Amino acid sequence: MNTLYDIAFIGGGNMATAIIGGLLRQGTPAQRILVIDPSDTQREHLTLTLGVMTAPAPDSTLKGIPTVVWAVKPQQFKLAAANTAPFTSAALHYSVMAGLRTDDIARLMGTPRVVRAMPNTPALVGQGMTGLFARPEVSAEERALIEQLVAPTGQWLWVRQEADLDAVTALSGSGPAYVFYFVEAMMAAAVEMGLTEEQGRTLALATFGGATMLASQSSESPAVLRERVTSKGGTTYAALTAMDSADMKQAFVKAMQAAQQRARELGDEFGR
Repeated sequence: MNTLYDIAFIGGGNMATAIIGGLLRQGTPAQRILVIDPSDTQREHLTLTLGVMTAPAPDSTLKGIPTVVWAVKPQQFKLAAANTAPFTSAALHYSVMAGLRTDDIARLMGTPRVVRAMPNTPALVGQGMTGLFARPEVSAEERALIEQLVAPTGQWLWVRQEADLDAVTALSGSGPAYVFYFVEAMMAAAVEMGLTEEQGRTLALATFGGATMLASQSSESPAVLRERVTSKGGTTYAALTAMDSADMKQAFVKAMQAAQQRARELGDEFGR
């Protein structure tokens, strides 16, 4: 056990910052958190805003740290792994890197104790959704530890097969972009219908937020909730009929299938 630090982050970007913020809110002392990041600017920012310890590169300080969180860009992993592996073979490794599979992480880090996550950006405001997969060598206690890491950033969902994370990526990992896409469309429609862009933004964001909150708290299916606000011949009916005529639902399904396929391809590319 490392006597200086409880957890180390390799990479100090947005997702690492979200997790660190959660740890601090849980009561982890900032001085027990180490962040490895080559950027002088980022390290200074992390020290000033979060008070954590930082270093520009891995070294023997990492020895004995029980948990290592991987938050570098996937294409940077191989080099970072080569520099980190000599010091962290005894650690539990938690990856929030997109695409990289646990077989490749385990091989390069010299340990099978790897948990892979697919978070999304609402984690930055504590409203994230994270898909999780643990290799068989990860204990129940270690899975519980990972849940503690994720909890302050939002909800989580364990999957049994790692391949399922490609679907998680398509749905929730990329999902916030779909919401923003529809918000953009609603803002554009607002302007065309005579409202201001800011009025459209306010109406769209409040509608998305309220509708998802209603759906999450209701025991009824989204289909039933949709039907309840759709009177035949009414305004909602007119809008949904136009969407159906444009085959929007099927186009949306195809879009997520494309995202799933691209997630598979990235896993193949980064694992080479």
